[in-house]
Amino acid sequence: MRQTIPSKEAPGEESNPTPDGRRLGLTLGLLVLPMYVALGAPSVALPAIGHALAVPFGATAWILAAWSLTSALAMPVAGRLLARWNPFQVLVAGVVALAAGSALAGFASTLPVVIAGRLIGGAGAGATVIAVFAAATALARRDRIRTLGIVAAASATASGSGTLLGGAVTAWLGWRAVLAIPVLALPLLLAALPSRRALTRKSGVPAGRFDVAGAAVLSVFAGSVITLLQAHSVGLPVPVTLVVAAAGVLAAAGLWWRVRATPDGFVPRRVLTARGFPAAGLIGGTVFAGYYGVLFLAPSLIEHATGGGPLEAGVLLVPAAACSVLAGRLAGTLTGRFTGWQVSAGLAALTVAGVLVVAVFTGPVPVILGTALTVCGFAGAQAVLVGLATDVVATGDRDTAQSLLNFMNALGGGIGPAAVAGLSGIVPVPVALALLAALPLSGLIVSLTRRPGA
Repeated sequence: MRQTIPSKEAPGEESNPTPDGRRLGLTLGLLVLPMYVALGAPSVALPAIGHALAVPFGATAWILAAWSLTSALAMPVAGRLLARWNPFQVLVAGVVALAAGSALAGFASTLPVVIAGRLIGGAGAGATVIAVFAAATALARRDRIRTLGIVAAASATASGSGTLLGGAVTAWLGWRAVLAIPVLALPLLLAALPSRRALTRKSGVPAGRFDVAGAAVLSVFAGSVITLLQAHSVGLPVPVTLVVAAAGVLAAAGLWWRVRATPDGFVPRRVLTARGFPAAGLIGGTVFAGYYGVLFLAPSLIEHATGGGPLEAGVLLVPAAACSVLAGRLAGTLTGRFTGWQVSAGLAALTVAGVLVVAVFTGPVPVILGTALTVCGFAGAQAVLVGLATDVVATGDRDTAQSLLNFMNALGGGIGPAAVAGLSGIVPVPVALALLAALPLSGLIVSLTRRPGA
């Protein structure tokens, strides 16, 4: 069955001259490599970082969660900035912040400074991702799917094979060099110059006034969720935990009120209520949570099972990362034969299976197999859901829709490691992973309850 979601292309968009989807996809895929390496590489170095800085292993989950948190928060901000700036300007600003934050984390001598650097770098990564997807979603439908597939394959390969790179760099140069890897994004900007024409298009949407209150309540809500999940593992005092919880509740109420009172605000109501958009965000967020939760634990589980170090763990996880290339290519093909909801159901099912394999079975082989399944779910979902979400909104809302969807995805990516780290301090690791599987399972249920023609 062919994808039946109506495409809301602007009149004449198919006939307008646009860059080749494959060529632009390769350029954009190259640009996202450093930021996704920054997700996978530190996961191998976490034991070494914890030992060097004399902090519990659970506390090092903040290094991954901090990146995902500010990356998520920067995405809707960058999406709104696209009404004022073109994608190339957002891209340059994002890469500069990405490099500066990573350099700070690499030179830090305490965990709080490392986390501060990761917060800055994550914000730059979020802005960069939105600039990349803004350029991709402006293409005609066929080229858009092809480009998104290449970008998704590149991002999953980078985050998954980042364990190998992280292991090698940790073994040879130390953990500081691992955290500084995203600085390499600066010279990669040169690769975008031949495609600058595609990256300088304007959204055509009036800029309007920036909704500071809407951005603030969304940021507080997202930050409180991640912090509460980490509260036990980092030993957060009970009074502080209660304050964070209260702030989260108030922020959630403020966000609900702001969306209702300001339909064209930071989180536009017409986008949130677009048929299918909330479901796409839930599916993406839960699939990302499953993938990053497994990615957080996989290197340490392999090291424990084999008695090896980070380099050996990285090498063993390379086959899992390689699955992303196949998943990214198949995503475009499958959306031509099945609906987006059917494809996303299969991807969520793969993620559930992968998390449970790592939870139930012991040894390096099950960890590699389970990680490979979650890699496929992650890479495919990123390509399918961004295209789906931008199809269910008006053309002028595409930048906002894809930025909000990526925010939900990245927030899920922060929730996964935080939930596993928090639960691991209370229950055994297999139980924590089994509980984590409930998240992509909910995404699977949502996918299955969508009508095929919706």
